[in-house]
Amino acid sequence: MTDTLTPVLTDMWDVERSWTLAAYESKGGYQALDKAFGMSQDDVIAAVKDSGLRGRGGAGFPTGMKWSFIPQDNPKPKYLVVNADESEPGTCKDIPLMMGNPHVLVEGVIISSYAIRANKAFIYIRGEVLHVIRRVQAAVAEAYAAGHLGKDIHGSGYDLDVVVHAGAGAYICGEETALLEGLEGRRGQPRLRPPFPAVAGLYASPTVINNVESIASVPSIVANGAQWFASMGTEKSKGYGIFSLSGHVTKPGQYEAPLGITLRELLDLAGGIRGGRELKFWTPGGSSTPLLTADHLDIPLDFEGVGAAGSMLGTRALQIFDDTVCVVRAVLRWTEFYKHESCGKCTPCREGTWWLVQTLARLEKGQGTEADLDTLLDQCDNILGRSFCALGDGATSPISSSIQYFRDEYLAHLTHGGCPFDAARSTAWAGQEVTA
Repeated sequence: MTDTLTPVLTDMWDVERSWTLAAYESKGGYQALDKAFGMSQDDVIAAVKDSGLRGRGGAGFPTGMKWSFIPQDNPKPKYLVVNADESEPGTCKDIPLMMGNPHVLVEGVIISSYAIRANKAFIYIRGEVLHVIRRVQAAVAEAYAAGHLGKDIHGSGYDLDVVVHAGAGAYICGEETALLEGLEGRRGQPRLRPPFPAVAGLYASPTVINNVESIASVPSIVANGAQWFASMGTEKSKGYGIFSLSGHVTKPGQYEAPLGITLRELLDLAGGIRGGRELKFWTPGGSSTPLLTADHLDIPLDFEGVGAAGSMLGTRALQIFDDTVCVVRAVLRWTEFYKHESCGKCTPCREGTWWLVQTLARLEKGQGTEADLDTLLDQCDNILGRSFCALGDGATSPISSSIQYFRDEYLAHLTHGGCPFDAARSTAWAGQEVTA
């Protein structure tokens, strides 16, 4: 496993006007497209399969295998949908990718659509990020003008139209079937499966839904070969990915590295914990993944390594928290977010997240008893695996994992009659005032 940075998707970001067609083509952009057109659709799918590319949106499902599920004997049109909703707290890789190099996404969309024999593709972007929507729309317009989109692309006989769709700003639309509902003009709520999108997705037609980073990785695989991609990463988690470091880190930002790199290595690259403090806890894939502690600094950041540690790699949103942070308050803020974003379709999530907030808020204020911790865990157990989609499961992850690792801190709130960190800060401020 290579332990250095591997700029591929981020390689364009420091190029002057990197988002333009001219800049992208100066770095070899759209050359992979011609190579793909020289291959059969099945060969393109096979190349993506052989590369070992797994979904970069969180689930980690093999991308090529997902493409092969499309029933080609179905007479209905096939669709490609790019999930650019990116609403998971802490996740900030797809938006800078679309801002810095939107054409790699557009080229990936063309190659991927060609592979699954789709003639219409949609890029679903969350509605709040208007600047990103405009940038991707401009890239799509440039691609049309240059003949990379539209009729008979590059003289291949292949036609493709791409639509950039602005979502209505709901976290739940990051769930692929809720995204399809929003794309069709309905309220964003998850669908019952089966049927799965590969059989009956957008407009009840065969549909592939992939994350931005997954699709943007396709041109480099086609251009450099499956073995090139598979040579990076670990045995079961191939290739590179963008790791988003945020929070109490000296140099927060995007670090593109092979899967399997450790947080310790990433922190070294990022200058360590800010202000010389100590690492307390962190999320490997956004707030819906079970949090980890300083004891997990050396686990490989791949699907298997993080899974073995009891969490999920997710979107590789590494939120870093130092020893000044109250874990109870942080978990409460996350839970309030999930309560607010619940679509309300199923009872475990709609009612369960509300009760989680009530119990957590009481504990954070130092009210209640130790038995409330067991109540919290019981509430989590009644939501986990019982909600209509993964939002309910995600809401329970930070709670159960924080109680596992920081039960004493929850009890300290009860002992102090409130947050002990607030008391410590008040004492520190009072001391500063006296010194001054």
